[in-house]
Amino acid sequence: MAHAYKALSKFQDGSSDSSDEGAKSSNSSSVTLGREDSPSSELPLELKSRILMLTSRGVSYRHRHFLADLHSLLPHTYKDTKLDTKSSNNYNSALNALADLHSCNYIFFLEARKHGQDLYLWLARAPNGPTIKFSVNNIHTMGELGFGGNCLKGGRGIVVFDESFEDGFAAGQEYKGLVREMLKGVFCVPKTGVKGMKPFIDRVIGVFGLDGKIWVRVYEIREAEKREVEKREVDNDKHTGSNITLVEIGLRFVLNPIIIQEGSFGGPVIYENKEYVSSNQVRRETRLLKAAKHLRRREESEGRTAKRDVLGLKARSKKKRAAWDNEILFR
Repeated sequence: MAHAYKALSKFQDGSSDSSDEGAKSSNSSSVTLGREDSPSSELPLELKSRILMLTSRGVSYRHRHFLADLHSLLPHTYKDTKLDTKSSNNYNSALNALADLHSCNYIFFLEARKHGQDLYLWLARAPNGPTIKFSVNNIHTMGELGFGGNCLKGGRGIVVFDESFEDGFAAGQEYKGLVREMLKGVFCVPKTGVKGMKPFIDRVIGVFGLDGKIWVRVYEIREAEKREVEKREVDNDKHTGSNITLVEIGLRFVLNPIIIQEGSFGGPVIYENKEYVSSNQVRRETRLLKAAKHLRRREESEGRTAKRDVLGLKARSKKKRAAWDNEILFR
């Protein structure tokens, strides 16, 4: 990103020089005012959103397909190889260096733990932050779901947030504004400056907040032509219209925010989700439930054995035969 910021500084210096020269003549002053009204259109292409996508070691096949589907949906992404590091302390230097190398200002990093059982998403704005850590659950890829919808590769999409992400958050929900801006920077494709992008908007990416988690769904905008005949007109002119529907194309996943850091993969923690329960704790409680069930059955078995001993009934003992038993009388 260093050369991008240098290009921006040169652009700002050039615009300031042109504005100084324009102050001397009244004709050029209107041109400089027109540039100030739309500065975003004059920015260098290097500063526009570009996403670096990569994974850590130990990801499963489902995680690889999940990242491949996201890469195909978002044309302004750059997919890199796995990050070959075993310590999370190296994320700050390694990932920011990769983002600077590939001119990316967002980092979408998937970290796998416990041999692929747990998946975490690090979403960071390089190089100064912030960083949001999510727990990714309920992953369903396009090939797994097999929906009938389809969209053009390289197209752009509309990102829709529900009412829970609007301004005026309740107490303790202020972090959703930052989450909304970070997800908007990842899912919103720039209008220009993206290689292989098609000038079509044919999909909707829905982001919904429910039960303290973030649910993401992807839909295709399907437009079907229809012809309606107006009965009131004498000449029976036919008018064409469009019937727009949404068809889901797949890639479902749920994000559970854990922490938000001020810097890029570092810095003080500015938010922590107190309601988050780690996967290790869930697995531990599951094992304790199974152990309690086994202990209960063992206690019941020991109780039956003690009851037989009290009644004088030994387990697996043969019944004594009487003298008039047939086997004894007719030997």
